[in-house]
Amino acid sequence: MRTLLLLPLLALATPAAAREAPRPERMKADVEKLVSFGTRHTLSSPDDPVRGIGAARRWFANEMGRIGEACGGCIEVANIARGFTGPRAPNGVQIVDVLGFQQGRDPKRVVIVMGHIDSRVTDVMDVTSDAPGANDDASGVALVLEAARILSKEKFDATIVYAALSGEEQGLWGGELLADTARERGWTVSAVLNNDIVGNTIGLDGRRVADRVRVFSEGIRSSESLEQQIARRAAGGEDDGPSRALAKAIDGLAGALPGGVDAVLERRPDRFGRGGDHEPFLKLGYPAVRFSVGVENYDAQHQDLRTENGRVYGDTLDRMDFPYLARVTALNVATLARLAAAPAAPEGVTIAGALSTDTTVRWQPVAGAAGYRIRWRGNDRQDWTDKVDVTGTSHVLKGVIVDDHFVGVSALAKDGSESLVSFAGRAPRG
Repeated sequence: MRTLLLLPLLALATPAAAREAPRPERMKADVEKLVSFGTRHTLSSPDDPVRGIGAARRWFANEMGRIGEACGGCIEVANIARGFTGPRAPNGVQIVDVLGFQQGRDPKRVVIVMGHIDSRVTDVMDVTSDAPGANDDASGVALVLEAARILSKEKFDATIVYAALSGEEQGLWGGELLADTARERGWTVSAVLNNDIVGNTIGLDGRRVADRVRVFSEGIRSSESLEQQIARRAAGGEDDGPSRALAKAIDGLAGALPGGVDAVLERRPDRFGRGGDHEPFLKLGYPAVRFSVGVENYDAQHQDLRTENGRVYGDTLDRMDFPYLARVTALNVATLARLAAAPAAPEGVTIAGALSTDTTVRWQPVAGAAGYRIRWRGNDRQDWTDKVDVTGTSHVLKGVIVDDHFVGVSALAKDGSESLVSFAGRAPRG
């Protein structure tokens, strides 16, 4: 990669090596506790003190509150709620998301890490049978808590939202509730990290895959109008929407984490024919991805606890791999730290240079940015190959022919933290 520096050297952000590592034994205790509530079905009791989704939500809120107390009140816990009705809740249900807010210097710009606290068995309407949901998705909730324990020791520019969502299995309702809340409160959402099924390494066929995690992302925004989609395709930006830019940033961070996991970029919003709580965010135009294990065991998803012909079914604790979950957590932590420390991604990034051997890049200024990083690559590449750091909001790339290159711009903080890369399109015609 070719790098040019046209601005003073920035201080380096806090290296991951200096940050506390996720602790597998602590995350195991969290998953064990969540399993102990018997079922966390969305339609289970909201009031029972020891069994059901209400007890699980209160426990999560108390744990997040303890983390906040340990950092001198740096995390505030709050619930958001709304009633939903649908085929999987015909009589209606109150969906409650439990949130921990680690206030940044900018309370309106947020990065979100989340998992869903509800669980289910074979019959999605069975609210009484034990539904341990160890991997789906106590693993994601434990990851959220561990990320809060680690990152609460630091201060960031953006606000970090730690979320335990309800209603995923009934209709992605917890994700919809939080996405709508972000829009209603006017948040600038820099990233949404949805962690759903992130704690096992043995697949249905017996293969062990412990060296990678799948990161699902959309290319063209589902929120874009047809006219906007046509413009993106004309510019060649199908692989560079905000969600895909987030996935690529995660991939870059994964390669720099010692002993971590490889991020496998899955170029679709979610697994084939299935969905997750990040999708309501995508519909509103927010950059969001889903983390999920490298290989799934379908006998341990949405199954009654049973043994048939020697085959064991159920999403139980013994199928979990907690050192693996800790490595996935470390990648989430690194991503949250980078994007919470960085400014917002630039907007209005355009390129010009038809009938020229140079490319002119322009963008709108970003509040709090110490500089900007222009990245480019040949049209035949998926990953950025060259970059130059600049000040100001325009720059001419000498010898870079616009016909043959893709260009993007990110914003830099004083400590060197980098925002997501915003893909450059053609300037609107006057």
